Amino acid sequence: MKQLLLFIGLLLFNTTVFAQSEVSEIEATLLNYINGTSYNQSKLIEKAFYANANLYLEKNDKSIWTVPAKEYASWYNNKNKGKFTGRIGNILSIDNFEGVATAKAEIIIPSKGSRYIDLFLLKKIENEWKIISKTASNKKSNQNGNKILFIVSNTSFHGTSKLPTGNSFSEIVNAYDTFKKAGFTVDFVSPKGGCIPLAYINTSNTLQKKLLYNEDFMYALKHTKEPKDIIAKNYKAVHYIGGGSAMYDVPMNKEIQKISMTIYEAYNGIISSVCHGTAGIVHLKTKDGKYLVKGNVISGYPEAYEKEGAEYFKQFPFLIQKTIEDRGGVFKYSPRNSEHVEVSGNIITGQNYLSSKGVALKIIEKLNQKKIYK
Repeated sequence: MKQLLLFIGLLLFNTTVFAQSEVSEIEATLLNYINGTSYNQSKLIEKAFYANANLYLEKNDKSIWTVPAKEYASWYNNKNKGKFTGRIGNILSIDNFEGVATAKAEIIIPSKGSRYIDLFLLKKIENEWKIISKTASNKKSNQNGNKILFIVSNTSFHGTSKLPTGNSFSEIVNAYDTFKKAGFTVDFVSPKGGCIPLAYINTSNTLQKKLLYNEDFMYALKHTKEPKDIIAKNYKAVHYIGGGSAMYDVPMNKEIQKISMTIYEAYNGIISSVCHGTAGIVHLKTKDGKYLVKGNVISGYPEAYEKEGAEYFKQFPFLIQKTIEDRGGVFKYSPRNSEHVEVSGNIITGQNYLSSKGVALKIIEKLNQKKIYK
């Protein structure tokens, strides 16, 4: 029986790894298209497409304008190779099955106030993924191309217990919606990448229900980025999400710590958190070895509002408020179930899920003051 279970386990593991590998290869093909069109690299575009592929676009009074892939690639003149075209691309979703796949990407052109949605059909040909057709549509958009990085957790249980936990869905959606309405792009990163556990989901809440059934949004939560995939200079702020999960794998993750502090110190970015997400910033250190929280006013979920005799609380590896105060920070909060936001330089923190929108608005306000827009 043990051997059978081991065999099944290895089979499932290998199947998962293979599926992830396929998605990575499809992503690489799509990125050839995105980077080729963003930086005038026709060779990358040609590499992305099957030689006889067509693009089905619109032109003036033509509802269908068929453009061969080779002709399309020629639009991106190599005389301007490497020059930014003003196009910013993001992969929104991929669905693959036995050598065929569909994919969706958004192309933002802030200078024109436009957002395109590109739809792709791909096929694995001679062991390489190729785009065999593409179509697109566009509409006016306020998206500015600037990015916020949400930091989330992969932890499904409190410590060594079997008590389930997760990332606060309400905190995610309240901040996400605020940033999106202001024209920002939001990416998600977790210590291991991939899918994350979610908690505090309420489908009676209109916004939560809307995003829970939004395929692109949920795809992003199912396929969070790994730290190695993150380029710090591409982000204006990091935002640590709360929920019980935030107490465990995120705070001590060296790669995520490095990403946050690089954005903060090298690129004058913002570090933010909400509720138990503040656990993620308590161990951060500046280049001179000092704790980030030292001398700063910080908010988060206080010990006074925890159930100190509960099993979940006994699993916490450290206490947020106590650790911040021990390290020279000032911890502030308001009565239970009320919004509370603190701004301390480029550190913006909130007490609970009710503060998520407020924290996001303060980040947007500060970024507007910095005039960071592309």
